Amino acid sequence: MFTLLKAASIYSPDFLGKKDILFCFDKIAAVKNSIDAAMFDQIEVVDCGDKIILPGFIDLHVHITGGGGEGGFSTRIAPAEAADILKTGITTVVGVLGTDGVTRSVAGLYAQAKKLEAGGLTTYMYTGSYQVPVITLTGSIQSDIVFVDKIIGVGEICLEDHRAFQPTFDELARIAAQARNGALLSDKAGLVHFHMGLGEAGLDYLFRMLTETRIPAAHFLPTHVNRTGMLFQQACSYLQKGGYIDLTAGFIPTREDPECIASYDALKKLVDTGAEIGRVTLSSDAYGSVPVFDPQGKLVSSDTVLTGILFEEIKVAIKEKGIPIETAISFITKNPASVLKIQKYKGSLEPGKDADCVICDRDLNIEAVYAKGIKYS
Repeated sequence: MFTLLKAASIYSPDFLGKKDILFCFDKIAAVKNSIDAAMFDQIEVVDCGDKIILPGFIDLHVHITGGGGEGGFSTRIAPAEAADILKTGITTVVGVLGTDGVTRSVAGLYAQAKKLEAGGLTTYMYTGSYQVPVITLTGSIQSDIVFVDKIIGVGEICLEDHRAFQPTFDELARIAAQARNGALLSDKAGLVHFHMGLGEAGLDYLFRMLTETRIPAAHFLPTHVNRTGMLFQQACSYLQKGGYIDLTAGFIPTREDPECIASYDALKKLVDTGAEIGRVTLSSDAYGSVPVFDPQGKLVSSDTVLTGILFEEIKVAIKEKGIPIETAISFITKNPASVLKIQKYKGSLEPGKDADCVICDRDLNIEAVYAKGIKYS
């Protein structure tokens, strides 16, 4: 019934010092300097005196049904498993479809989200895929958001990519309007989540959304914005104008791809320049494909990443780039909880919120993960 984590160094993500955390079933019951275990029956006490405890991580872009397929059926990637995600410290995921909205579907995405939920994760999802017009579950984006418990937005809508469906600005504005109205009726985030490719126009449509519509900036979330230096510079300007941006882990500059910016370098620049980092998130794009195409658009190679890359790059930001722990982990805890409008339950270690936490040693190696009060090693 009760679990008591004793005397850990707590980052909520703000540093709280040495505290005890009491779980009651699946909720955080108390965070105090000292909690007497003798006051409770049926209690498990865990000595965390030399440990660091962080909130459970939130990954808002995971291809939970598997991605790939751009080179035919043999290049499809297998679906995610809950145990593989939980062991990386991630306790909440948002499922997304990508290129393939044909052999994979919104219904299949929902079923996989329910499967992962049964395995211990908290799961949400976007309706639709790269495709415009958007294929939905109930017949409209608005209805999907209102009536389907897990659907918190639409996406990832593909822009500036050879796989995009070449949507017009007016089409995107109508998509955003449906998401906005669905959000109002259901008290959800109503995000329009954009996949950003290599095209030169970059975020032009999103800048226009801020000036030519009255839809609040909080409904737009472009991802992969560290794909190129030019796109990242645009993203910094977009952030200054009140927009929200999502960086992607796994972009490492190489001789073949020198233009991308590693997430930890992008985060370092944003922190050092005094950007509004509360509107910045980091996601893994895990289980999706990382394809390489030749100049004729033929697939040359395809790879994937797993969710573990999310915290690995946060650790680089902390250990090598000098970003404080409380700042670095906010990009995968507090910030995505706010963007997804789930901060009532997720993102920090406070009484009343879900009992999600990650126990690390002093070198930030994960030793245990609790998801809704249940321990996963």
